[in-house]
Amino acid sequence: MKTDDLIGLLSTQVTRIDRGTVARRFATALPLGALGSVILMAIVFGVRPDLASIARTPMFWAKVAYPFVVAVGALIAVSRLGRPGARAGYAWALVGLPFVAVWLAGWLVVQSAAPGERLPIVLGQSWRTCPFNILLLSVPTLPAVFWAMKSLAPTRLRLAGAVAGLLASAIATVAYCLHCPEMSPAFWSVWYAIGMMLPVCIGAWFGPRFLRW
Repeated sequence: MKTDDLIGLLSTQVTRIDRGTVARRFATALPLGALGSVILMAIVFGVRPDLASIARTPMFWAKVAYPFVVAVGALIAVSRLGRPGARAGYAWALVGLPFVAVWLAGWLVVQSAAPGERLPIVLGQSWRTCPFNILLLSVPTLPAVFWAMKSLAPTRLRLAGAVAGLLASAIATVAYCLHCPEMSPAFWSVWYAIGMMLPVCIGAWFGPRFLRW
């Protein structure tokens, strides 16, 4: 068979790719995962009783914005890392900026407090359980994100899995904000960050096993 004939034969068997498939999978997976985390939070921990009043304060929305922006950056990073050979690029800055901003805010809060009050501000009321609560609420979101990523073709599987874990944990942390009583950036900068990093480690471990194509 001549080269031209082979090219002609292959070109007649090309299947048109639906470019909206990936977007539809994420549009299905992420709301379902988030809904699962909210329901799990309400069942296991309960919505904080003063949510209606606390939601009128800027500090509450700053707390929600922290993991929300991390989730947006992680989603962009996941969509880019899902392309063979692609890099996350500016998505890393969008992921990192919320952490830096909250760490700086937490440092200012600690520095302005009396020496004897600094450690209690960082520990809050729930430092022993907060990271594990976020990990638990990531249970619905992590499989959903991995399912959506199966429609992509990542080549750096461990990194892609880690970022998928970050996306899942950031969504779970948004849900956790509806319960968490802690209102200090000094607390969020440590314990929310640790809580979000736990699923990152799990995602990095699962990535080579479940994202292979």
